[in-house]
Amino acid sequence: MDKKKNDTFVVAIEDMSDEGAGIGRQDGYIWFIKDTVIGDLVEASVMKTKKSYGFARLVKILRPSSDRIQPPCPVARQCGGCQLQAMSYEAQLKFKEHKAYNNLVRIGGFDDLVRVERDETEESRGEEKKESPRFLPIMGMDHPWRYRNKAQFPFGTDKEGNLVTGFYAGRTHTIIPQEDCLLGVEENGQVLKIIKEFMGQNRIKAYDEQRHEGLVRHVLIRKGFRTGQIMVCLVINGREIPRADRLVKGLIQVKGMTSVSISVNTEKTNVIMGTEIVNLYGPGYIEDYIGNIKYQISPLSFYQVNPEQTEKLYKTALEYAGLTGSEAVWDLYCGIGTISLFLAQKAKQVYGVEIIPQAIDDARQNAAVNGIDNVEFFVGKAEEVLPREYERGHIRADVIVVDPPRKGCDTKCLDTIVAMEPERVVYVSCDSATLARDLRYLCDRGYEVRKVRCCDMFGWGVHVETVVMLSHKKPDSVINVKVEFGEGEGKVPLDNIAKRAAAYKPKERVTYKMIKEYIEAKYGFKVHTAYIAEVKRELGLPMYDASNAEEELKQLRKHPTTEKVEAIKDALKYFGMT
Repeated sequence: MDKKKNDTFVVAIEDMSDEGAGIGRQDGYIWFIKDTVIGDLVEASVMKTKKSYGFARLVKILRPSSDRIQPPCPVARQCGGCQLQAMSYEAQLKFKEHKAYNNLVRIGGFDDLVRVERDETEESRGEEKKESPRFLPIMGMDHPWRYRNKAQFPFGTDKEGNLVTGFYAGRTHTIIPQEDCLLGVEENGQVLKIIKEFMGQNRIKAYDEQRHEGLVRHVLIRKGFRTGQIMVCLVINGREIPRADRLVKGLIQVKGMTSVSISVNTEKTNVIMGTEIVNLYGPGYIEDYIGNIKYQISPLSFYQVNPEQTEKLYKTALEYAGLTGSEAVWDLYCGIGTISLFLAQKAKQVYGVEIIPQAIDDARQNAAVNGIDNVEFFVGKAEEVLPREYERGHIRADVIVVDPPRKGCDTKCLDTIVAMEPERVVYVSCDSATLARDLRYLCDRGYEVRKVRCCDMFGWGVHVETVVMLSHKKPDSVINVKVEFGEGEGKVPLDNIAKRAAAYKPKERVTYKMIKEYIEAKYGFKVHTAYIAEVKRELGLPMYDASNAEEELKQLRKHPTTEKVEAIKDALKYFGMT
């Protein structure tokens, strides 16, 4: 590649990256160009080059793609929050579907996924397609504007010292003034105007992150779409706001205003919210519904930002769980219990796990508000709580639902899921790359993907949610063998039947539970599932024939004692595994 910085060139955009940048190729060299759309022919200027790829800036669109539209937001390009605003919504759905599908095939190796067309029904598919894992059509939005029920606006000053609020430009902390984001609710603009006027009248300064001076850092605004209730929480570099009663008086003029509070954050940090919340007005939370479940949402609650699409997503997860009323279900990374309470409507018992104590408090409160008593919540990391409770042996799992952060599930957590052997696993993911990795891990250890479906929760942005149903593989229950008994060539003597049957009888699959029970009965102590996995790896034993287990299972964890290692080795020998 002989191009230098600021050189211009012409290239056709053939694809898009996971971050929404257009991808063009010239003689095998790859260019990433922001603000372009698949099908564009563009003139671009070189910004930075690597050995096999480079980054360029869009200079001019020479021939627009048929999928290109004029971004409705006047600051879409500067803001960068909506990476796909120049692409039609229909094309966005295709891009997101293609992105998830490609990650599952390329990273996960699921090249047998059958893509189901939009006009294809269950009845019209043949038996062969029914037996293959199915990739179902993406669930798009009916109205992809004004859908976000949460917004966080930073406060600062411009070069002239004027108070500004809006959104950070991509990969910077430069505020792009924009008080009416088209993805957010219309009340956001009203709230911001009231706060800015209050700050000006009372000479309250915005926070300066370089000097660690000034009071108002951010404002969090939430709205319940079904209830119309609105919450405002100001994040401040201090413990109180001067003349706060005047601010409250102004804010309660906004229709639906239910809660006003402050979040104390005096740390020099990029983390927005502080952990201490001080109520100024109202109950400290708002209420909203997903389906027929009511949720109380506090400033620190995790709650999906798109309620209409969330209902579609959760209904799909509930369908994939296949509940009949007799199952015990684990919901990992449960937040304030949004999925847990959905599942509890059809399960016998639900157990939710979440690392944030405040979220669990909210989850328990939400269960009480809805009169749901077949749920129990645990505070802690999923990869620690699940093995601990499984090791105690009194909680089973017929179905496990996971909705992890973008980094996916911890290996320890996946190992315990495998050991618990639930009939079904429902995986809800916000990153299809880590989803593909984790699905491969589970499928190498006894599970198979049955259904995959994307749900567009973030119109005009690059992210997409995906929900997957996995089922536990079952061995064939019947083997048809044609045998001719008697004397002579090719025939089996009757007295050899028992001997041959014993010789060819397949070994019973040894489970982690069997190993643990053997050790507890013989040695009087329990061993962790992760310890058994570690010893098996050290001995080079197969783990459901997973060839990539060595690399994927390199995680920092406490190692078993020598006593437990020897007990595990004895058990493995007892079961004929060494």
